[in-house]
Amino acid sequence: MTGTPERIGADRAGTARHLLHQMLRVRRLEEKCVELYSEAKIRGFLHVYIGEEAVAAGVLDNLDAGDAVVATYREHGHALLRGVPAGAILAEMYGNVQGCCRGRGGSMHLFDAATRFYGGNAIVAGGLPLAVGLALADKMAGRARVTACFFGEGAVAEGEFHESLNLAALWQLPVLFCCENNLYAMGTALRRSESQTDIALKAAGYELAAWAVDGMDVLAVHEAARRAVDAVRSGAGPHFLELRTYRFRAHSMFDPERYREKAEVAHWIERDPITLLRNALEAAGQLSEDQLAGIQGDADAEVAAAVEFAEAGTPEPLEDLARFVYSERGPE
Repeated sequence: MTGTPERIGADRAGTARHLLHQMLRVRRLEEKCVELYSEAKIRGFLHVYIGEEAVAAGVLDNLDAGDAVVATYREHGHALLRGVPAGAILAEMYGNVQGCCRGRGGSMHLFDAATRFYGGNAIVAGGLPLAVGLALADKMAGRARVTACFFGEGAVAEGEFHESLNLAALWQLPVLFCCENNLYAMGTALRRSESQTDIALKAAGYELAAWAVDGMDVLAVHEAARRAVDAVRSGAGPHFLELRTYRFRAHSMFDPERYREKAEVAHWIERDPITLLRNALEAAGQLSEDQLAGIQGDADAEVAAAVEFAEAGTPEPLEDLARFVYSERGPE
């Protein structure tokens, strides 16, 4: 059974509480993003990660500072847990120069070279070839690094998925492919788009080590990611994790969500990864009321400070709009 107290002894309690904090940080940031979007302070497209926090928390905790992370347009949580300041993330969504991309990228294009966070990519499957390129560079330079690439199961229907896995396996590149299978590619159910819905099995067809993980169980994700990251870093070639998770909210803030039943969503919410871990810690006697209040308070304070930072930001001056544009119109 997922999240049972027997799995959290004193030796694992510290890690479990840390992962609970990480998931709560993401949850509070995403809840605030929904609120700010409703107030029209964030505009454009917005895709929140609520329900999927165990994936980012469990995987990213196993990476080193020199490793690379490639994500999708649902990447606020990945950026935050990779080390991009919450204030820089929100300022970016506000369109201010204090954002991690000077307000030019917005919600779907977060990027931060300092933490080796390479997006943020609005193109489905667009990050997979980028991850292969980063891993190829590391292998050619002899660096013991890992590139973790996150993508949804909708990317499996794209050619880049197959090309990237094939090349990574052929060249034995240090990539960890992390498929966040939340069962719906926008509004299309997995069973309606893939004849083979076992994505780990599909990946194994490219001779990658691949297995499926309960993406609502952060401890299971953490352990699976540790095994995979250690193997990739040691030269065992690319690995693939199918992380079976679920988003509690619609695909984006524009989505009317008419493609899935409310009862289905309610069923998955009962397996909220934050609630599961909190209950397991409490049942094991490893989380006191004061500890929980401290974890929640830290997350709330971080988000409040980020909002204050973003609110105090400034848009890019009009005279700088042509900055970073490297092509000029030629002669008539």
